[in-house]
Amino acid sequence: MAFFVTPALALFALFVVWPILRAVQFSFYRWKGFGPLVDFVGLRNYTTVLGNDVFTDAFVHNMVIVVLSVAVQLPLGLAIALLLNRRMRGQGVLRTVIFVPYVLAEVIAGVVWFQLLQPEYGVVDSLLGAVGLDGPEQGWLGTPDRALITVFVVLTWKYLGLAVLLFLAGLQGVPDELVEAAQIDGAGWWQVQRRITVPLLGPTIRVWAFLSMIGSVQLFDIVWILTGGGPANATTTMATFLVTEGTKRQNYGIAAAASVVLFVVALVMALAYQLLVLRRDTRVEVTS
Repeated sequence: MAFFVTPALALFALFVVWPILRAVQFSFYRWKGFGPLVDFVGLRNYTTVLGNDVFTDAFVHNMVIVVLSVAVQLPLGLAIALLLNRRMRGQGVLRTVIFVPYVLAEVIAGVVWFQLLQPEYGVVDSLLGAVGLDGPEQGWLGTPDRALITVFVVLTWKYLGLAVLLFLAGLQGVPDELVEAAQIDGAGWWQVQRRITVPLLGPTIRVWAFLSMIGSVQLFDIVWILTGGGPANATTTMATFLVTEGTKRQNYGIAAAASVVLFVVALVMALAYQLLVLRRDTRVEVTS
């Protein structure tokens, strides 16, 4: 057993544990990326990060996306999955169309939407102009009040396919006998879904919510391509903040401190979700 486990543990230690330890080490120094670590500042980098209004706003933006992802993508993905689970013409085509955005690379999706959302000559503004409506003067991505919501719409388009796919897979585990028995007792389609299908889909929904939450906390690539964290830091996330501090301002000590804070936030949220939500599923499996 040790012979087979050791290579995996070695790779995990090399590519996960070691980078984390190095980031923690860097976070205690003022370092510009060159030379040895000699300017020890203790917890000053953490004080700078936690006292930075841009970082606190970035944390709020991540939490907003977490809440919106669950509040919007969950009912939308569940509704689409329930509809696609019924027999209809073109069912396979519809499933493919919904899932295609998820398999696209984030860079490709970001560049495409960046072009679509350009002010005046972009496709979105052109379509609005065709029906007599005007988009924001500075564009959907250039207006601080609308930029974050616009980014979330793109994220929903990109990742909704994963929710639909997981829910469809979960629906395959719902016994047909229960549905048929409910229909014989006079239950309508909506009652069957509400009383039988959705409760049995609970474990799948909770797993998807966990993946969505962690992904929202670590959000970087699409935001970086669409807005770079702007305008006026309206779409900054914790990941874009630390990349900006490191690559653009050469404040690698502050960037390392921000990365450690991001890691702690994600770890605490994951552990809390495991203890408060996912534990019930584990407990049911052990009992059964």
